[in-house]
Amino acid sequence: MTFYEPKYVAFLIYFNRDRDYFECHEVLEELWLERGRDPLYSGLLQVAVALYHFRNGSVTPGYDKVEGARKMMRSALAKLSGYPGDTLGIRLDRLIDDARLYLERLERHEQEPFAFRPIEIEIVDPSLREQVRLAAERIPPNVPQRTGYSRGPKAKPEHGGDAG
Repeated sequence: MTFYEPKYVAFLIYFNRDRDYFECHEVLEELWLERGRDPLYSGLLQVAVALYHFRNGSVTPGYDKVEGARKMMRSALAKLSGYPGDTLGIRLDRLIDDARLYLERLERHEQEPFAFRPIEIEIVDPSLREQVRLAAERIPPNVPQRTGYSRGPKAKPEHGGDAG
């Protein structure tokens, strides 16, 4: 049985089950820092950030959520493209293809607007699938989903609600 980092497992739960892309970023950023800023983890978390930006925009007035999503998706694709198709127990090649198609649509968004749609990360390693299943039983969804940092160096003090 292959052991996967609990933070990576949590990332997959937040990504696939909850579509909580902010939490995806939070949990995988911690692992990314622990693993010496591994570009693979960075690329994965940037896919989540791109989806977060496109779906939610930003708390900053005037922020162009589509351009923010484009920038993140471009960066994610640049980082992920050099890895084998079956990496970290997932179909990374399928995720890259889905992210590329999403970016192509984002590039035409002004001419052909479309509503947010999620991307699914296909888990191919049965061991990872089981670890995700077991962890999902004990990781509750964030309801409502957070939109601000609550831990780590970017955390801001709470002021009667969500930080951020």
